[in-house]
Amino acid sequence: MNLSNFENMDPILVFSLINTKLRDDFDGDLDKLASYYDINRAALEAKLSKAGFDFIPEAGQFR
Repeated sequence: MNLSNFENMDPILVFSLINTKLRDDFDGDLDKLASYYDINRAALEAKLSKAGFDFIPEAGQFR
């Protein structure tokens, strides 16, 4: 899945995809995920925050 267009995607879909990738591929490291997919971490967090999800570093996922 191409996450470069996450800003145009449904936030629930982004939430699910990002948490799955964080769990399966990036050991909960949001910086590594953002770098790998060349996406703006702040923009990603802002999009998910508007949908009611915040990144929990200790858990390595959005909740």
